[in-house]
Parts: sequence; structure tokens; C-alpha cells
Amino acid sequence: MTDSPAQYLTDVYWKRNLAVCVMGAFTTIVAMTLLLPFLPLYVEHLGVSEPAAIVQWSGVAFGATFLSAALTAPLWGRLGDRYGRKLMLIRASLGMAIAMSLIGLAENIYELVGLRLLAGLLGGYASGAIILVATQTPRERSGWALGMLSSGIMAGNLAGPLIGGFLPPLIGIRNTFFLAGGVIFITFLATLLLMKEAPRPTRAVGEKRPPSVRPWSVISDKVPVITMLVVACLVMFSIMSIEPIITVYLSQLHTENVTLMAGLVMSATAFASVLSASRIGKLADRAGHWNVVMICLASAAVTLIPQAFVTNAWQLVALRFVMGIALGGLLPCIAAIIRHAVPDSVAGRMLGYSTSSQYVGQVLGPLTGGYMGGHFGMPLVFIVTCVLMAGCAAAMFWLRPDNRSVRPQTP
Repeated sequence: MTDSPAQYLTDVYWKRNLAVCVMGAFTTIVAMTLLLPFLPLYVEHLGVSEPAAIVQWSGVAFGATFLSAALTAPLWGRLGDRYGRKLMLIRASLGMAIAMSLIGLAENIYELVGLRLLAGLLGGYASGAIILVATQTPRERSGWALGMLSSGIMAGNLAGPLIGGFLPPLIGIRNTFFLAGGVIFITFLATLLLMKEAPRPTRAVGEKRPPSVRPWSVISDKVPVITMLVVACLVMFSIMSIEPIITVYLSQLHTENVTLMAGLVMSATAFASVLSASRIGKLADRAGHWNVVMICLASAAVTLIPQAFVTNAWQLVALRFVMGIALGGLLPCIAAIIRHAVPDSVAGRMLGYSTSSQYVGQVLGPLTGGYMGGHFGMPLVFIVTCVLMAGCAAAMFWLRPDNRSVRPQTP
């Protein structure tokens, strides 16, 4: 027998909730990234004519969503702790469906940037899904479950640009946004009708609301949490730092069909992460999440060194694929470590901070990579990223919990 109705719901429905979360995270990430191949064309369609301005506005429009998402992720995590995680997923899916449809109605570049900001503000389905899966999955299966969810997120990052490459010529740019909004609305319906969550505790009549909890004050061991926030930022920084330089880097290698090869290089990391995330997450459930994160960081750092000295495009594709295998195990393990290191009452907020850290990496990665590549040469981007990841792995080795118990806390 189960101990409580909440435990019964967790035991019975966690796999269904996981399936809905994977589908929802996949569709929303696709919607956020599908405009990458045609974003400059849409910016030009909205009245921007100078080539330099088109590039600049394209970068602003793309980064706007991640900037607003980074700022609001902790807020949605806190509200999820108070009012329920399912409610936050319903809000995010409906908000994204509306925002994506409105982007298809933009009439000028300012409206496009504003609506991309709105999409990040109202969205956050993937981060909310991570919180729900981390808090409602049985602890002994959390690594595997978070790995499956991470695979869905990485698959969205992989499929988004591919879908954005072939849909606009078939149905038009604006209709592509409308279709994306419609698909996310299906996610909203699935979340609303299929997902089950244990009811939130209700207060008796006249009972005072419990005082608000300061998350850092109730975490007895802050080292694992702070370390994982840094690692989460660094993972996305490493993935995204190559984005603005890849086409130029391949051109320097005298690559034919530069655009095609650039797409393959960008997709290789995400594809490998899709394949490895659930497997490494399952391994981490047995071998320990901290150890797996440390090994994955070191492995990714090693693969970055030869990327700076490749002589043809296929070498870079292969190395990015191998790097993606290591990176695929990081995000689910990071979420699991944070979840096990904090009380239930602040789990949503701390996982929200983790998501914000990832978004910060997604913003800083392209900016830093583009600046260093343009001013100091492309190989330096890989070398600097390697040093950062190796340094982070060394810091984790130094801070490893050999003499400190990092156990799940209770509220």
C-alpha cells in the first residue's frame, strides 16, 4: 500500500507525467529555435535593409527570448513551489502558443523583438518540466527520468533548425509561426487533461499563511548547489560558444557547401546528447551523479583541444558528436544533484536558478565566442572553453563530497 494520496499519484502517474513533459519540452524548444535558419530573412522582410543591421537585429531577436527566460525562471519556480508545478506548465504552454502565433503577425522589427521577449517571459515549459520531473519522480529513477527529459530538450534543439529550414519554403514564414503555435496548443491540452499532480496542502479556515522561506537559509550544504549552478552555465556556454563562428571557421578550412556542413556541426552535439542523456542518467543513478558530472566535464574538455586544430569539416563534426555524448549526461545529473541537496520546499526555486544559469550560458556563449573568434582567431574559442571546463572538473574533484554527506533533505 502507498503511504498517502500524494505518494499514490507519484507511483501511478509519474511515467505519464514524464511522457507529457518530454513532448511539451520538445515542442516548445522547437518553437524557440526553428526561426534560426530564416531569422535574417524575416528581419529583412520586416524592413531592415542594411546587411550589418540585419545581423545585429537577428542576434538581438534571437537572444531576447533567452534573456527574459533567464530573468523569470526563478519566479516561475517559486510560484510552482507555492501553487503547483502543473499550473506553471499550463501557463507556459498556453503563453508560448499565444506568443508564437503573435510573432507571425509582427509588422516591424521592434514588434518582433518585443514578442520574442514575451515568449521568454510567458514560456519556461522546459524548466518547469525539469522541476516537476525532479520533484515527483521516485528518487531512485530520477537520473533516468531527467535523462529522458534532457533527451527531449536536446531533440528540440536538434529538430528546431531542421524544421525551420524546410517549412518556410513550403508554407511561408508567417504560417510557420502559426503552425508552431498550434502544435504548442496541443501541448497545452495534453498538459491540462493528461497530467496529474498531487494536490497542494490546504490551509484551514483562519490559519495564517506560513512565512515565506528564504531558499539559501534552509540549505545546510550550499557547496553542491553553487557548484552545479556554475556547471549549468558553463555547459550551455560551451555548446553555444561556437554558434557565431562556425560558418567562418569552416570557410577557413576551405569547406564546400559551408551552410550544409555548418548545420551538421551544430546538429552533431545535440544529436549525440539525445542518444546519451538517458543512458548516462541511468548510470549516474548507480555510480553517483557527482562522479558522472566530473567525468563528463573532463571528457568534454579533452575533446575541445583537437577541435582547435582540425583540418577538415568532417573532423569537426566527429569531435562535436563525441563532445555531445559527454554533454548529454551533464544537465540531468546537475538537476538531480540540486534536487537531492535541497529541501522540497525550495526545490522549484533552486532548479529555476539552475535554468537561469543555463540561459545565461546561452546568452554569454555566442557573445564571447563571436568576440574572441573575431578579434583573436577561431581556435582560441575552443582553447578557452577547454580551460573553463577542465577547471570546473578540477574544482569538482577538489570539492567532492568524500567527507560530506550530500543526501536528500526533508522540508
